[in-house]
Amino acid sequence: MSALAFFDTHAHFPENPDDIAALLKRARAAGVTRLMAVGGSPELNRAARSAAEIAAANPGDMPRVLVALGTDRDQSALLPVEGARAAVGEIGLDFHYSPETAQAQEKLFAAQLEEAKRLGLPVVIHTREADDATLGVLDETDSHFGIIHCYTGSVPFERQLLDRGFHVSISGIVTFRAAENVRDAARYVPDDRLLIETDSPFLAPVPMRGNANEPAFVVHTAEFLATLRGTTPEALALLTTANAIQLLGD
Repeated sequence: MSALAFFDTHAHFPENPDDIAALLKRARAAGVTRLMAVGGSPELNRAARSAAEIAAANPGDMPRVLVALGTDRDQSALLPVEGARAAVGEIGLDFHYSPETAQAQEKLFAAQLEEAKRLGLPVVIHTREADDATLGVLDETDSHFGIIHCYTGSVPFERQLLDRGFHVSISGIVTFRAAENVRDAARYVPDDRLLIETDSPFLAPVPMRGNANEPAFVVHTAEFLATLRGTTPEALALLTTANAIQLLGD
């Protein structure tokens, strides 16, 4: 078992309990001591709750699992988020795949931001090719508390998000050969706003490309990111875990 203690701040889970248990056991063996199971649809919300229940029943073999529940951009109606113990999410805007639903996405995004404020919880935000709209909705709702997950935008956009109080989470995309913009963004994040994630089962990092991603693989992203930022994996693990605990709780 790894001596390092990683916090994967964004993982999606399947609904099968046996599959969840296997993923969690491999994560713990790799040094992941905490993770956040993230929803966004009825299926993902159920799986996130299930992951937390399974982990709580097996504390010696599995990471501590926090829960984020939400209504993602592709859903047609608000989903209940009662029971979210760490954050509201995944929520946000994606105009790359669905520009024709921009207005509906913005309305849904705003409603989720207001719900998070009511609950006193941070948000987990997806934003892609929607920089101005994302900033506009954040400002309209006076929202400044949460994570911009799997960041793939520019440094100027990142600067505006940081100025609004958000943390920036770096995924395995940072290891991809063509992702120099993500590496620029990863270098720019201040130490006290930096988080790491897998976004599993998507975006497996090098050297695990071609596999379904899983929380255990956050170790590879952390090692690459440590080198990129001129630090050690040990220091990066301590830093990002402390940041996540401060934001999300323990």
